[in-house]
Amino acid sequence: MNRVLIILVFAVILMTSCKSKFETVRTSQNPELVYNSGLDYYNQGDWYRAQSLFEIVLPLYRGKEQAEELYYKYAYTHYNVDQFILAAHYFDQFSKTFYNSDKKEEARFMSAFSNYRLSPNYKLDQTYTLKAIEAFQDFTNTFPRSDRVQMCNDLIDEMREKLEDKAYYGSKLYYTTGYYESALSAFGNMLKDFPGSENAQEVRFLMVKSAYIQADNSIYDKKEDRFLETAKLYNEYKRKYETSKYDEELYEIFKETTKQLQKFKV
Repeated sequence: MNRVLIILVFAVILMTSCKSKFETVRTSQNPELVYNSGLDYYNQGDWYRAQSLFEIVLPLYRGKEQAEELYYKYAYTHYNVDQFILAAHYFDQFSKTFYNSDKKEEARFMSAFSNYRLSPNYKLDQTYTLKAIEAFQDFTNTFPRSDRVQMCNDLIDEMREKLEDKAYYGSKLYYTTGYYESALSAFGNMLKDFPGSENAQEVRFLMVKSAYIQADNSIYDKKEDRFLETAKLYNEYKRKYETSKYDEELYEIFKETTKQLQKFKV
């Protein structure tokens, strides 16, 4: 019991001592001490303390020899504690401020990669996904010979798949909840944005169904135009896919659409 108590007391003393040392440095008003201590904490992986000390001396070292390393490591402290919004900003600022730095390429990549780390599940807002794609594309254009180009392209493909999933499931949600006009618009936009989608055939089929259901449930004045749109979408589908698993249902839609359009020729 006494041994455990001694260990606990020692641990508390050690923690207090460490905190006191950090606070002493932080409030010392000695830029060189703060800078060097920040580097020590950084090298030990103590990102929060390093960040806190770097923030104090950043303005004081602006324009000096140490400024480049200081700003570079300051950006990394944000990345290493998952502060990706700030990391993206500071890496971007580094590349613009120290444009002749041999770390410029890495900083540009890390700014893009920080936005990539912010890219959420496809069900959520994709603002950071779009930012990351744009940043990676800009990186590959600026550094076409970089070893990181292939990784950038792979990550762009991954995020485009996420955007495609969002467009696909969002469009289907309109369809399954009965908002057929919105579904038609969303499906059409998806095919424009992702013409090579593996879901393209299903999407075109659902466009025909959406148009037909909307026409069938429309007021008389809108029926003819909407059945004509159904026939148009059906013909586009058949030109693209001669046979498919949807043929039986499509044929029934085509027959009923043709029957309805005949009424307007009388």
